[in-house]
Amino acid sequence: MENQTQAGLRRIAIEPISRVEGHGKITLLLDDEGHVKQARLHIVEFRGFEKFIEGRPYYELPLLVQRLCGICPVSHHLAAAKAIDQINGVKQLTPAALKLRQLLHWGQLLQSHALHFFHLASPDLLFGYDSDVSKRNIIGVLKEYPEIAVQGVKIRKFGQEVIRAVSGKRIHGIAALPGGMNQPLDREVYQYLTAEIDQIVEWSKDAVELARRLCLEDTELFNSFASTESPYMSLTDEKGGLEFYDGNLRVKNADGSILNDQFPNERYTDLIQEEAKSWSYMKFPFLRSIREAQGGDSGWYRVGPLARINNCDSISTPLAEHYRQDFMKIAGNPLAHQNLAFHWARMIEALHCAESIQKVLADPDLFSLDLVAKGNRQSSGIGIIEAPRGTLFHHYEVNDDDQVTMANLIVSTTSNNFAMNEAVCSAANQHIDGNEVTPGLLNLLEVAVRSYDPCLSCATHAIGKMPLHVEMLDSKGQLIHQLSKNSNGEFS
Repeated sequence: MENQTQAGLRRIAIEPISRVEGHGKITLLLDDEGHVKQARLHIVEFRGFEKFIEGRPYYELPLLVQRLCGICPVSHHLAAAKAIDQINGVKQLTPAALKLRQLLHWGQLLQSHALHFFHLASPDLLFGYDSDVSKRNIIGVLKEYPEIAVQGVKIRKFGQEVIRAVSGKRIHGIAALPGGMNQPLDREVYQYLTAEIDQIVEWSKDAVELARRLCLEDTELFNSFASTESPYMSLTDEKGGLEFYDGNLRVKNADGSILNDQFPNERYTDLIQEEAKSWSYMKFPFLRSIREAQGGDSGWYRVGPLARINNCDSISTPLAEHYRQDFMKIAGNPLAHQNLAFHWARMIEALHCAESIQKVLADPDLFSLDLVAKGNRQSSGIGIIEAPRGTLFHHYEVNDDDQVTMANLIVSTTSNNFAMNEAVCSAANQHIDGNEVTPGLLNLLEVAVRSYDPCLSCATHAIGKMPLHVEMLDSKGQLIHQLSKNSNGEFS
């Protein structure tokens, strides 16, 4: 969509952004010579979960908050579960409950990573960013690369079956209780998982090789496209290893030096401050220490697969560790900052999840009935995990009647908000500035955003006063009333 702004600049909008979860748009402002004056990613949907779970019983939270999303509900389910464990005073789960939650989490990461790489990203990588738009989709991949597409579909299906074995359903199942889990592993689904897991590990290894090959086919593009240097944040285990479910926070500076290590989760507000912009419903988190020292827009950081592979010192499974070392040797100098490297890192993580599932399926604790621990009631809880798209924070306070009085969520995509805007600006300045705007060039802006695998519906939990426009139509679609509120909270 193209129109003229009041300042005489030409405005181009990509709306909606395709092949991402949720709804967003990209806008460009160009002058008469086609030079880019502004490029922004806008998140245009509003959810407000933090407000409407206030007043609900805290033990309902794992069930309620997973409705934030149909792609990564397990991540919200488990982050909320970790928080209400603390409210129940539980510091240590039983071995069976911990392994079931880890298995559930690995299944979620595996299916989400496969969905993004094969269904959403691979059409660009396989066909080219300016290829015929009619085949840049999973159906096009099925027609021209059927073996790759089928493997992707089956890897995702396997991850969904892992989720079903633990929670009873592939989407929005119920598994976590305060202090534990509600049931052992489903024995019928277990038979399917054990029969398929060796093949899934092999296909996941092939997926790493494919991502590696596609990234390195054009090394100039790989190293330059929408790349920007930034700090990275993720959980790591106590030895600095890759960790998805537990651990403490690590932040690395762009030069690879460590800014924070083993930072206590309960002090996350000392690490991060959140801000709002008038043009987006998504919050902007920043690293507090950098922001306070340097001001401006400093302190933004990245999370997700690239952050986790950059931050960790090792991976506990052998194949994934082999490919991590290979990745860092080729792409890291000392860290990998390339936008497209997200895809490669994502598949290394998928392989790690497949290997971890393969190992834990041999553990008899998955069928134990020792599933719930108890402790002394507390007034707050903070659950932090590594969701597919990055570090996920759930923070709740409750009153003596068990009602939620405060909720704060920092969703993974929220942490990448500033970085995605930087990527859009970088891609626009590299490929559109001064050139004739074509559909292929505009797709490059979407590619820059798509690398982050944003989940926009999860991430819209605005703070501050956001603009709102409501229209009422009659049965014939004619406007009969409208009401607008600007970013200062003024109605018109």
